[in-house]
Amino acid sequence: MTDLSQLKFYATHPHPCSYLPREQATTLFLDPQQPLDVETYSELSEMGFRRSGDHLYRPHCRACNACIPARIPVAEFEPNSQQKRILKKNRDLHVTEASPEPSDEIYDLYQRYICARHADGDMYPPSRDQFQSFLVKDWNFCRFFTFRDPDNKLLAVAVTDQMVNGISAVYTFFDPQEHKRSLGRFAILWQIQHTRDLEMDSVYLGYWIKDCRKMNYKTEYRPIEMLVNQRWVRLT
Repeated sequence: MTDLSQLKFYATHPHPCSYLPREQATTLFLDPQQPLDVETYSELSEMGFRRSGDHLYRPHCRACNACIPARIPVAEFEPNSQQKRILKKNRDLHVTEASPEPSDEIYDLYQRYICARHADGDMYPPSRDQFQSFLVKDWNFCRFFTFRDPDNKLLAVAVTDQMVNGISAVYTFFDPQEHKRSLGRFAILWQIQHTRDLEMDSVYLGYWIKDCRKMNYKTEYRPIEMLVNQRWVRLT
């Protein structure tokens, strides 16, 4: 077990919040010189930390606590009627594990996804350097899972980290033309089953913000647990 008291953390200066207009955000980062092993990562995930590229971070805002870490306890999860329909629509897809590297095929899908779905965000315009620094990491816990149709067309990629205590759903991008499949939601459903298959406890979804419309989908998965006052609280 990592001695967390020996770890160093750094806070950023306040900067415009990416999710809530007119709010200022401060972020707490693990010292980037600290070797990121899976045990440290797993323990910090229990405290609400999240990975982005090389960095493990969590919100550290003085006047706001809107960002709430969320995870799905997979043993108790049962899909609702809408989720069952999504599973049925995508039962023809084939999922394989791929190396976390920026192939032309994977980058092309990422670029089309960002341009179609996040042209108003800080990840636009996409670039290979941005993709590399954000998602492509040669760590033994990082995985790319590719979702292909029967014609072998790449439809989605789920970037996940396999921790000691579960799976972290780092990022998912998908073909924006395939909206009828609900690929983003299907990727989470697939990761729930994958976590069960690994006999692990939870899928970590990152942060949920009540007033951020783009994050509403996270509460569709029940039960869900949220970290409130450093205690995981279950909502059914």
